[in-house]
Formats: sequence, C-alpha cells, structure tokens
Amino acid sequence: MGRLFVVNLEGKIYSCKHCRTHLALCEDIVSKSFHCRHGKAYLFSKVVNVTVGEKEERMMMTGLHTVADIFCVGCGSIVGWKYETAHEKGQKYKEGKSVLERYKVSGPDGSNYWVSHGAHIGGSDADDA
Repeated sequence: MGRLFVVNLEGKIYSCKHCRTHLALCEDIVSKSFHCRHGKAYLFSKVVNVTVGEKEERMMMTGLHTVADIFCVGCGSIVGWKYETAHEKGQKYKEGKSVLERYKVSGPDGSNYWVSHGAHIGGSDADDA
C-alpha cells in the first residue's frame, strides 16, 4: 500500500474524532452555517489528510451539486464532503471547498459535537451561507 504521509498542522486545529488526525485549521473556515444529517457542518477553504471518494450528483437544499465524500487518511472514517461542481451560479463559491461535519470531528479545544435530535434528515447543505 505504501507509506502514509500525514500533514501535522499548527494552531487551532479540527481533527478526526476517532484517531485525532489533523484535518483543518480554524483560520480556513469559510462558513459555519452549513448543516448535515447529524447537525452542524463547517465549510473550509482547505483540508488536509483526507482522501476523496467517487464524485456523485446530489440534490441539496441549495440546488444540484457534484460532490465527493471525504475520508480521514488515519482511520478511513467519512468526515464530510468536497464540492466539485455547483450547478447554480450563486453557489459557485463552494467549488473546490470541503465541508467537515462537526459530529465527525473534534474542535480546537478538544470538544466533540453530538447528534442533534432536531437535525434534518435528507440532503446536506448550507442554510444561509
């Protein structure tokens, strides 16, 4: 399989809640207004230590997008998704950016989010990004 290369970040870090692999920096947050099946999710301009899955079309709250799930390289857990293509003009700012689900990651202070009982079950996307 080869040697696993892991980037270690410095600063306020979001990491995989299962294996603590670094995923993103606070300063790379674009929006905290996103939602997923499990509650809150954050849009990041840059994430590290993830592999990108197969692209697929998903109808989300803000329209049709081509996205790919992203997985932690440390343990293989799904941690969010990457926007490949936004089909609506007003959503183009998301292209190339990634969403980390707060339920799947630990915050900079080591905090974990738990499943929101009122979470929307269905398509994931921003409500007012």
